[in-house]
Amino acid sequence: MADLVEKSKKLSAFAAVDENLKPDHKVIGIGSGSTVVYVAERVGQSTNKEKFVCIPTGFQSKQLIIDNGLHLGSPEQYPEIDIAFDGADEIDSNLSLIKGGGACLFQEKLVAASAKQFIVVADYRKDTGILGKGWRKGIPIEVVPMAYTKVSLELSKLGGKPNVRSGLPGKAGPVVTDNGNFIIDCDFGEISPESVADLNSKIKSLVGVVETGIFVGMAQKSYIGNSDGTISTKSA
Repeated sequence: MADLVEKSKKLSAFAAVDENLKPDHKVIGIGSGSTVVYVAERVGQSTNKEKFVCIPTGFQSKQLIIDNGLHLGSPEQYPEIDIAFDGADEIDSNLSLIKGGGACLFQEKLVAASAKQFIVVADYRKDTGILGKGWRKGIPIEVVPMAYTKVSLELSKLGGKPNVRSGLPGKAGPVVTDNGNFIIDCDFGEISPESVADLNSKIKSLVGVVETGIFVGMAQKSYIGNSDGTISTKSA
């Protein structure tokens, strides 16, 4: 089973890069997560990799860029990105996403929002059609530390079940993001594709919320690696 999952991740990542990375692309966003490992590997195999720069979404993707011999840049240097590749924790029928299982959601969304084209790569387990159906850990929400109790209370009023993400066993206390903030994972159950944008807006409006792990209207295309070795694509 594990071999099938890894094979599907590599298939989707390689296909996404092969079909969408163009010779005239100069700035490329490289996301976070286990599937993006294969994106970075494929981009690193490009014959013209000396001619472009890669923008990371966090510490992990920064290391992927360096390890694959790619030029490292930053969002401050390159606020406009030609194309970005990233994974997802879950994908619905409208290509809305849950991201942030690895606590990189703010930088992932910054890179996605800066990209002219945003491509999602994932294995078949992530393509459930409804957010919250397969990903039962809740929506990741990055919050300013001093606001976490207030935000948790407001999330409960919205019908969610908030939980500050623990750093155990590696760290006593909450997970701390690359930006020095906490992560609240908030379970809202299954979220219909029609109500995703409204829920995201309500969470974003709460004082103390830095960013949500709901990505609405950002992905132009998804590449899903299936267990039988085929690849499914979907365009927004």
